[in-house]
Amino acid sequence: MKSAIFLSTFVAAATALVVVRDDQAPLQQLDQVERYLVELSPGDTKWVTEDEKWELRRNGKNFFDITNYQDFSVRERTNVTFPSKTAYKDQVKPLLGELDKKQMRKHLEKFTSFHTRYYRSQYGAQSSAWLLGQVNQTLADAGALAHGASVRHFEHPWGQNSIIATIPGKTNKTVVIGAHQDSINLFLPSILAAPGADDDGSGTVTILEALRALLNSEDISTGKGENTVEFHWYSAEEGGLLGSSAIFQSYQKEGREIKAMLQQDMTGYVQGTLDAGEPESVGVITDFVDAGLTEFIKEVITSYCDIPYVLTKCGYACSDHASASKAGYPSAFVIESDFQYSDKKIHSTEDKIEYLSFDHMLQHAKLTLALAYELAFAKLD
Repeated sequence: MKSAIFLSTFVAAATALVVVRDDQAPLQQLDQVERYLVELSPGDTKWVTEDEKWELRRNGKNFFDITNYQDFSVRERTNVTFPSKTAYKDQVKPLLGELDKKQMRKHLEKFTSFHTRYYRSQYGAQSSAWLLGQVNQTLADAGALAHGASVRHFEHPWGQNSIIATIPGKTNKTVVIGAHQDSINLFLPSILAAPGADDDGSGTVTILEALRALLNSEDISTGKGENTVEFHWYSAEEGGLLGSSAIFQSYQKEGREIKAMLQQDMTGYVQGTLDAGEPESVGVITDFVDAGLTEFIKEVITSYCDIPYVLTKCGYACSDHASASKAGYPSAFVIESDFQYSDKKIHSTEDKIEYLSFDHMLQHAKLTLALAYELAFAKLD
């Protein structure tokens, strides 16, 4: 009992000591402890300390951190008519053969070698810089930079920047593919290791590999798609969807035409499904998402993946697609399995590569590549 009390006291004290103040944030203070305004559901907000944030997460409660985004208002969702069927199988299927599990493993081994990718840490900034270099090299190797493709950091005050890669199309109508790059250990996030192999290293390298294979299409890499395609790697998802909120708030203010957004968050763990005696499948989230886009994603999985989908739910603000939805953009989310069988080792030192299936990640990469290609050439009105 004494050891448990000591650990609890140590966790609270150490967490308070490592809080990094963001001077741009409006503060509500109590005894000089910095507090943050979180939104647990639409209209349900409360002020919490940094440690109380992590306690919410440990208890399975998701939230937006809206401390700096109180003017990020919910907009009426853009109505987009998505295709009823896939239309580019002859063009997409050869590209699927370019996907390489070895590339995903190589990138994930490096990405998980950082002690943590906690968004307020120097490791988080370093991992983001490394990832930016990998994305830039991917665009350069494909010759896409010569045709107007680009990649940049979207800068944030907490240190770890988000990343946006843009492949221009004939119009400014834009399709976004997203994943979050940060990781966290919910006990002493500034100190303990957080390899984040599944959450969300798996999604990060999945969409990076999908981008690499997609650029093997000359029509895509030379900008002949009807729509622009962007790949995003968000910072600070674990802190309350902070990076994606910043990006989609800026897009909202700029009047950007975002026609679709797909989030890939956790794509590698399948053992929980198999242990339950269920078939390996892609989890398609059905709550707080755009119904039309989700229906088309189901068509894409059926057309291009080797495993079926299962419908599941994850709750409010469970990943970065929620930021796109708040801005009024159609968004969707897929995950590695039925949510109840997803990885329970996340947010700890045990979120390691050894528990993941790259064959399963390959199925998510197929979905990502196929969706990006199909929507790049679709008439999204």
